[in-house]
Amino acid sequence: MDPNNNKNNKNNKNGRNLRGVLVLLAWAVVLTIGFNYFAAYTGNTAHKSTSFEVDFSALTDLVREDKIQRVELEDGKIYATPIDGYVYTDESGKTPKEYTNSKDTPVVLYTTQINSNNFYDLLDEHHVTYTAPVQEQMSPILQFMISYILPTILVLGAFLLVMRLLSKSSGGIGGIGSVGKSNAKVYMEKQTGVTFKDVAGQDEAKESLEEIIDFLHNPGKYTAIGAKLPKGALLVGSPGTGKTLLAKAVAGEANVPFFSISGSDFVEMFVGVGASRVRDLFKEAAKVAPCIIFIDEIDTIGKSRDASRFGGNDEREQTLNQLLAELDGFDPSKGVIVLGATNRPEVLDKALLRPGRFDRRITVDRPNLAGRLATLQVHTRNIHLAEDVNLEKIAQATAGCVGADLANLVNEAALRAVRKGRKAVNQNDLLVAFEVVIAGSEKKGTVITDEEKKIIAYHEVGHALVAAKQKHAQPVSKITIVPHTQGALGYTLHLPEEEKFLMSKEDILAEIRTLLAGRSSEEIVCNTMTSGAANDIERATEMARNLVARFGMCDEFDMMALGTVQSQYLDGGYSMSCAQETYAAADRETIKIIRQCHQEAKQILRDNRELLDKIAAYLLKKETITGQEMMAIIEGRDPETVDNYGATREDDAPRKAFRPSTPNSIEAPAKHINIISEPIPMPDFDAPKEEKPAESPEHPAGSGDKPAASAEEKPEKPEE
Repeated sequence: MDPNNNKNNKNNKNGRNLRGVLVLLAWAVVLTIGFNYFAAYTGNTAHKSTSFEVDFSALTDLVREDKIQRVELEDGKIYATPIDGYVYTDESGKTPKEYTNSKDTPVVLYTTQINSNNFYDLLDEHHVTYTAPVQEQMSPILQFMISYILPTILVLGAFLLVMRLLSKSSGGIGGIGSVGKSNAKVYMEKQTGVTFKDVAGQDEAKESLEEIIDFLHNPGKYTAIGAKLPKGALLVGSPGTGKTLLAKAVAGEANVPFFSISGSDFVEMFVGVGASRVRDLFKEAAKVAPCIIFIDEIDTIGKSRDASRFGGNDEREQTLNQLLAELDGFDPSKGVIVLGATNRPEVLDKALLRPGRFDRRITVDRPNLAGRLATLQVHTRNIHLAEDVNLEKIAQATAGCVGADLANLVNEAALRAVRKGRKAVNQNDLLVAFEVVIAGSEKKGTVITDEEKKIIAYHEVGHALVAAKQKHAQPVSKITIVPHTQGALGYTLHLPEEEKFLMSKEDILAEIRTLLAGRSSEEIVCNTMTSGAANDIERATEMARNLVARFGMCDEFDMMALGTVQSQYLDGGYSMSCAQETYAAADRETIKIIRQCHQEAKQILRDNRELLDKIAAYLLKKETITGQEMMAIIEGRDPETVDNYGATREDDAPRKAFRPSTPNSIEAPAKHINIISEPIPMPDFDAPKEEKPAESPEHPAGSGDKPAASAEEKPEKPEE
């Protein structure tokens, strides 16, 4: 950095500050003088409205006529107060006016004092009271300070106070010269306290950023061969993956100043303020280089410029133009690195992403199994863990979670351990905390009727059983019919056994069958349809539509893409961009896939009706079972002796006391269900109607009850 240039910038800044103070001081002096003259003018005006000048001889005549009550001598003038009822006629104007002296309208006559001993004798003779007020002499310097200096200081202080209040309340619109100042927070390494040891699960991103850190520490090693430091790096990823944490870790590792600012801080109500703040930010960064500038949510100001959306004087467009100019203007050899973070890279302007501005695009993706394990180890460093805790199994159970989810999971587990009265977090706390993160906490006061609980149980077991009977489906981890705060009356949790990064057509169809199995189970066993399958139907439709429109797995459209993905790192929404006829044909193909998967799911449940009843009965008894317990029932083993991701089994009594989902006044539905081992005979559809009651005793009461029998006897209605 050029010291002469730095000195000139400092002198210019000091000169601007001095001019600002002089302007404020000049305004304060002008206002003080104006107030003094205004006060004097108003005082004289009020004084003139009730005081009238007369000749000295006329005043002596009034004294002789006993019309004067009191006389005051002050500053070489005589002020005479007439007696009450005296009428004075003012003939100074064109029209004479009369003033009557009274308490409400006092009249004072004044004239110049003339040295005359006879005047005092005349006052004594007519018994007129006269006096002269005692005035204490004040230093002229003190009088000047009180009249001018003190008011000037007060006015100047009021100016500064008002501008500071306006600056705080409206983002910098009050202060003179402070409108365009940057609101960036400057962190030093000792203040951030974050290094790469605090970031886990993002090895690829860390590797890309370590080169930037090495350049800041050893620039000569790169400049010797002619290499240049990248000016900027764009961190892209889903919310919660650790983009801001990575930026702070880079500053902590490099031990350089860290300027952190959000994209929304550049945008104000005044056009041009954002561009001014961009200039100020880069100017301040150049003074303390090497340093790092981190702009979070850069899509706020970096959106693509479009004449149809932005006007010629748009604030965002001017801010973006200034940012592009600053990225081209500074010298990268000084060590100013710009890091940007966004989860909407598709809306960024192409000029912002070109090489020479943001040279690198670093994807901060969801961590894999090893990354989740490392992240859990980071977040549990300060947590007291029990001996049964196995973080590898927790990492396996939390597929798809980001770093923020895992941090929340560990904290929820610690809170649960405190509620349970323990001093350490065990494996079961971590698993329950994971369910709290994805499904919410249990609704302890919700009372569900026996019939509703039976429908929910068969619905969830339908999901689990169809998943267990398919080769490409994800294994079931947990089944529960306990209501949770996020709206689910029950849920079936599927957790993959291994990391999968590709989905085949068979995988997608198996997932659709699993989603539709809940409604299929309701139709087969309870002969009804409920609103509980709404989310399942929505997800199944979305997957079927993606299979047709995105993945090219439909024979009708071959490998034609019918739309584009929007907000990949947010909601992942998909918008169709095809003709209306093609859209309608895609809908028909989607319906065909859903109908076929629906029929296949129902057939799987019919073929395994005995297992469906057994698992549902066990679920109604326990209310919450694990996937291992379900597989034990399918394989004919004891479900009480299975493993649940390393968690120890909690006693039923404490669990019931902690979650009283069913009041004692309502009889448990498990009392009406009997687990049977003999096969259930299929009804004879060709038999006469009058012979059907004879077959009902063969069907045991309890496992399926009457809704199941009626569903079996009723012929299948074809789907339309």
